[in-house]
Amino acid sequence: MPYTRRRGRARRGDRGQVALEYLGFLPLLLLVALAAVQLGIIAYTAQQAGTAARAGARSASLDGDTQGDCGRAVSSWLDVSCAEAGLGDEVRVTAEITIPSVVPGIGDFGTARKTATMPVDH
Repeated sequence: MPYTRRRGRARRGDRGQVALEYLGFLPLLLLVALAAVQLGIIAYTAQQAGTAARAGARSASLDGDTQGDCGRAVSSWLDVSCAEAGLGDEVRVTAEITIPSVVPGIGDFGTARKTATMPVDH
């Protein structure tokens, strides 16, 4: 029976230890979560740049509003710019989107740039 008492006392002395360990580990968990979200935003921005380039090239091949169609093809919270280049029987459109940061003011992730080429419809 004395063994049980000592064991019980030791347990009472450990109260709150798990909570403190969790609080110490929480910043690392948040950092990993933010990094995962940032990677997702980078991939999403690259996908949106490809969509904008294809929409702009399709519009340019039909003599449409290239810049407008390029901008309407992406999410409204992304800033896109499209450049058109005529190549004779083809048109090439390059879309460029600045990659946003999860934490504003921290990190410059550059731009996502995609190009699409389509035949000109005569």
